[in-house]
Amino acid sequence: MKLENEIVQEKFRNDYHKLAVNIIYTYGWLMRFNTNFFGKFDLTPQQYNILRILRGQYPDPVNINLLKERMLDKMSDASRLVERLKTKGLVDKNISKNDKRHAQVVINNNGLNLLKKIDELGGNFDKIFSLLNIEETKTLNSLLDKLRG
Repeated sequence: MKLENEIVQEKFRNDYHKLAVNIIYTYGWLMRFNTNFFGKFDLTPQQYNILRILRGQYPDPVNINLLKERMLDKMSDASRLVERLKTKGLVDKNISKNDKRHAQVVINNNGLNLLKKIDELGGNFDKIFSLLNIEETKTLNSLLDKLRG
Protein backbone atom coordinates (compact mmCIF):
# COMPACT_ATOMS: atom_id res chain seq x y z
CA MET A 1 0.00 0.00 0.00
CA LYS A 2 1.22 3.48 -0.77
CA LEU A 3 2.67 5.51 2.07
CA GLU A 4 0.23 8.35 1.41
CA ASN A 5 -2.68 5.99 2.06
CA GLU A 6 -1.09 4.34 5.09
CA ILE A 7 -0.46 7.58 6.99
CA VAL A 8 -3.19 9.65 5.29
CA GLN A 9 -0.83 12.36 4.07
CA GLU A 10 -0.89 13.56 0.49
CA LYS A 11 1.97 16.04 0.41
CA PHE A 12 5.58 15.88 1.45
CA ARG A 13 8.15 18.66 1.38
CA ASN A 14 10.00 16.76 -1.37
CA ASP A 15 10.92 13.20 -2.34
CA TYR A 16 13.74 13.10 0.23
CA HIS A 17 11.26 13.95 2.99
CA LYS A 18 8.90 11.27 1.72
CA LEU A 19 11.77 8.75 1.70
CA ALA A 20 12.65 9.56 5.32
CA VAL A 21 9.03 9.17 6.42
CA ASN A 22 8.70 5.98 4.37
CA ILE A 23 11.80 4.41 5.97
CA ILE A 24 10.63 5.33 9.48
CA TYR A 25 7.11 4.03 8.80
CA THR A 26 8.47 0.81 7.27
CA TYR A 27 10.78 0.32 10.25
CA GLY A 28 7.78 0.48 12.59
CA TRP A 29 5.82 -1.91 10.37
CA LEU A 30 8.69 -4.39 10.32
CA MET A 31 9.24 -4.12 14.09
CA ARG A 32 5.54 -4.84 14.75
CA PHE A 33 5.88 -7.96 12.61
CA ASN A 34 9.08 -8.97 14.44
CA THR A 35 7.52 -8.36 17.84
CA ASN A 36 4.55 -10.58 16.97
CA PHE A 37 6.75 -13.29 15.41
CA PHE A 38 9.26 -13.50 18.27
CA GLY A 39 6.54 -13.03 20.90
CA LYS A 40 5.37 -16.55 20.04
CA PHE A 41 8.68 -17.71 21.51
CA ASP A 42 8.51 -15.35 24.52
CA LEU A 43 11.31 -13.22 23.04
CA THR A 44 11.69 -9.64 21.95
CA PRO A 45 13.47 -8.89 18.66
CA GLN A 46 16.39 -7.51 20.70
CA GLN A 47 16.65 -10.71 22.77
CA TYR A 48 16.61 -12.73 19.56
CA ASN A 49 19.43 -10.56 18.22
CA ILE A 50 21.52 -11.27 21.34
CA LEU A 51 20.89 -15.03 21.00
CA ARG A 52 21.97 -14.98 17.36
CA ILE A 53 25.17 -13.13 18.20
CA LEU A 54 25.91 -15.63 20.96
CA ARG A 55 25.21 -18.56 18.64
CA GLY A 56 27.65 -17.11 16.14
CA GLN A 57 30.35 -17.04 18.82
CA TYR A 58 29.46 -20.41 20.37
CA PRO A 59 31.10 -22.18 22.14
CA ASP A 60 33.21 -19.16 23.05
CA PRO A 61 31.78 -16.79 25.67
CA VAL A 62 31.60 -13.08 24.89
CA ASN A 63 31.53 -9.93 26.96
CA ILE A 64 28.75 -7.36 27.04
CA ASN A 65 30.77 -4.85 25.00
CA LEU A 66 30.98 -7.26 22.06
CA LEU A 67 27.21 -7.71 22.22
CA LYS A 68 26.69 -3.93 22.23
CA GLU A 69 28.96 -3.54 19.19
CA ARG A 70 27.12 -6.16 17.15
CA MET A 71 23.52 -5.46 18.13
CA LEU A 72 21.20 -4.14 15.45
CA ASP A 73 19.42 -1.84 17.90
CA LYS A 74 22.19 0.29 19.39
CA MET A 75 19.76 1.86 21.86
CA SER A 76 19.05 -1.43 23.63
CA ASP A 77 20.55 -2.17 27.03
CA ALA A 78 22.59 -5.31 26.36
CA SER A 79 23.20 -5.99 30.07
CA ARG A 80 19.49 -5.96 30.82
CA LEU A 81 18.72 -8.14 27.80
CA VAL A 82 21.31 -10.69 28.93
CA GLU A 83 19.77 -10.75 32.41
CA ARG A 84 16.33 -11.45 30.95
CA LEU A 85 17.74 -14.23 28.77
CA LYS A 86 19.51 -15.66 31.80
CA THR A 87 16.25 -15.59 33.77
CA LYS A 88 14.57 -17.45 30.91
CA GLY A 89 17.33 -20.09 31.09
CA LEU A 90 18.66 -19.41 27.57
CA VAL A 91 22.15 -18.12 28.40
CA ASP A 92 24.77 -18.58 31.08
CA LYS A 93 26.64 -15.64 32.55
CA ASN A 94 29.88 -15.84 34.48
CA ILE A 95 31.05 -12.78 36.40
CA SER A 96 34.77 -12.23 36.88
CA LYS A 97 35.93 -12.57 40.47
CA ASN A 98 38.46 -9.79 39.89
CA ASP A 99 36.07 -7.28 38.32
CA LYS A 100 32.32 -7.56 38.95
CA ARG A 101 31.64 -5.38 35.89
CA HIS A 102 33.27 -7.92 33.58
CA ALA A 103 30.92 -10.76 32.62
CA GLN A 104 31.24 -13.53 30.07
CA VAL A 105 28.04 -14.70 28.40
CA VAL A 106 27.46 -17.90 26.43
CA ILE A 107 24.34 -19.35 24.87
CA ASN A 108 23.34 -22.66 26.46
CA ASN A 109 21.54 -25.71 25.04
CA ASN A 110 18.11 -24.24 25.80
CA GLY A 111 19.00 -21.13 23.81
CA LEU A 112 20.43 -23.15 20.93
CA ASN A 113 17.31 -25.35 20.82
CA LEU A 114 15.03 -22.31 20.81
CA LEU A 115 16.95 -20.78 17.91
CA LYS A 116 16.65 -24.07 16.05
CA LYS A 117 12.84 -23.93 16.43
CA ILE A 118 12.80 -20.34 15.22
CA ASP A 119 15.05 -21.23 12.26
CA GLU A 120 12.59 -23.94 11.22
CA LEU A 121 9.95 -21.22 10.82
CA GLY A 122 12.32 -18.88 8.99
CA GLY A 123 10.35 -19.29 5.79
CA ASN A 124 7.36 -17.71 7.49
CA PHE A 125 9.52 -14.77 8.45
CA ASP A 126 10.85 -14.39 4.90
CA LYS A 127 7.30 -14.23 3.51
CA ILE A 128 7.04 -10.64 4.68
CA PHE A 129 9.33 -9.73 1.77
CA SER A 130 7.66 -12.00 -0.80
CA LEU A 131 6.23 -9.08 -2.79
CA LEU A 132 9.79 -8.29 -3.89
CA ASN A 133 11.57 -10.51 -6.39
CA ILE A 134 15.20 -11.44 -5.84
CA GLU A 135 16.51 -8.66 -8.10
CA GLU A 136 14.41 -6.03 -6.29
CA THR A 137 15.65 -7.42 -2.98
CA LYS A 138 19.29 -7.09 -4.08
CA THR A 139 18.66 -3.56 -5.36
CA LEU A 140 16.96 -2.50 -2.13
CA ASN A 141 19.82 -3.95 -0.07
CA SER A 142 22.33 -2.11 -2.23
CA LEU A 143 20.43 1.19 -1.98
CA LEU A 144 20.12 0.93 1.80
CA ASP A 145 23.86 0.19 2.06
CA LYS A 146 24.56 3.20 -0.16
CA LEU A 147 22.28 5.43 1.93
CA ARG A 148 24.26 4.63 5.08
CA GLY A 149 27.43 5.57 3.25
